Formats: sequence, structure tokens, C-alpha cells
Amino acid sequence: MYPTAAAVHNFSVSKAHNTQLRLCQKVIAEDRLPKKINRIAGVDVAYTAELAIGAAAVLDYKSLELLERQTVTCEVKFPYIPTLLSFREIPPTVACIKKLKLQPDVLFVDGQGAAHPYGCGFASHLGLAIGKPTVGVAKSRLFGEPKTIEGQEFLLQKDQIIGAVVTTKKGTKPVYVSVGHIISLGTAVKIAKHCVRNSRVPEPILKAHKIASEEKRKVQRTAKLYNFITCKNSADRCC
Repeated sequence: MYPTAAAVHNFSVSKAHNTQLRLCQKVIAEDRLPKKINRIAGVDVAYTAELAIGAAAVLDYKSLELLERQTVTCEVKFPYIPTLLSFREIPPTVACIKKLKLQPDVLFVDGQGAAHPYGCGFASHLGLAIGKPTVGVAKSRLFGEPKTIEGQEFLLQKDQIIGAVVTTKKGTKPVYVSVGHIISLGTAVKIAKHCVRNSRVPEPILKAHKIASEEKRKVQRTAKLYNFITCKNSADRCC
């Protein structure tokens, strides 16, 4: 689903976009969830210059209490390329999800699913990679035009609904919810609203972002300490 370190050197943006177009045909926009959702998760990735820090937060669906957290730190193997974020973030995210002892019933991603120029944003790519229900919740609109239909605002592309414009908290900007994989848009919106507490962004995403940021700071502190010790012990006294 994503290029290896060796493949990135000869990576083709056009081929990656064609891959997304093929993958989007495999996205299932219907509910294939457990009858009862017990656990929900959010994932996020933070970056230093050379490292990717993946984080996953598993929450109890009813109370939204944190049940488990996991992080993974690995080398960044893919540059930032607009519309190809999933190729950069899938490796640390999947590695992090594999570490979870409590597997979630649904995963939230801070990004796009079907509401993507090539129909397969990070949420959809992740859902296809791990075979789990995923939902994209983005803070800004990437693709599609807002249109109100029967009192609800959706994102449309060529008269096809690709997402929903959702005001999760009164007086705040909307978020943009789209199907990742094996979930319907209606259910995705319903779950997103359920998971909102003190912010317009659902709690699973907020928790994962906080965990990733905390781990990033730890990694940076460790790197600075290592560099200091190495420099202090160096014969040429580089500091």
C-alpha cells in the first residue's frame, strides 16, 4: 500500500495518484460495524526533522475515557507531498495500531477520507490497509463544494456526495467528515458528534494528537541530551 525506503527515491507522483484512484474503487461506504461499538480510537503523527512519531489513543465509546495509548517512532521515509499524505503517515500509524492490546471498533483520522481529489485520503487508505472502519474528520475543506440538501450541508463533487459539513459545537467552525472505509457517511457523522466534548474536534483525535506531541517533545529532549553528551566527550570540543 505504500512505498518502501528504496522505492521512494524513484517515486512517481502520477503513479501514486493512479494508485489512489484504483484504491478508491475498493472503499466500502456502508456500515460493517459491530452491533455495539465498545471502543473507538484516534490516530495522529508528529514529526521532527528525520523522525515520524505515530500515536494511537483507544477510548471507551460511551464515556470517552482513555483506555490505552501507544506510540511508535521511526525514520521518515516519505516527503510531504500535498494529496499524498497517506503514503507518509501509513507506516508509523499501522505500526502503532499493531501494538494496541485493545483493538478499536472504529478509528478516527485527522484528515480526509473520500473527500479527496483522488477519492482516497488518509482515512480511506488506512481503512483499506488494516481492514477496519475508519472516518476522516478534517478541520479544513480540501475538496468538494458545500451544498445544503434537505437542511443538511454536504460536500459534493459532480453531484456526488463525498462528505458532510458538520457543526459539532454551536458557535464554532464546522469540521469536514468523510467516509474512510466500511462505514456509511450517516454513521460517521453520528459517531463524530457523539465523540465531541470541549472542542469541535472529536476526542479520539484530540487525545492522539496530545500523545503524539508529548512523545515528540520526549524524543527531542533525548536527542538534545545525546548531542550534548556526545559533544562534551568529543576530543575537538565542538560545543
